[in-house]
Amino acid sequence: MLSRYLTSIDGVAAYPIFSLLIFVPFFLAVTVWVFKLDKKFLKYMSELPLADSQEQSEQRSAQP
Repeated sequence: MLSRYLTSIDGVAAYPIFSLLIFVPFFLAVTVWVFKLDKKFLKYMSELPLADSQEQSEQRSAQP
């Protein structure tokens, strides 16, 4: 049923090409950006969710 609607659209074959031309450079740019990130920054960011819970547990153990 969907193919019947798609075949009635003029130039529908161009949409997958445009999508690919947008997706591939974006994917490559994000991949390059991830590999160029500073490792210290990544380490810091990865420990953020645990930092609050560690501080809270230290405060609880310090209280009498």
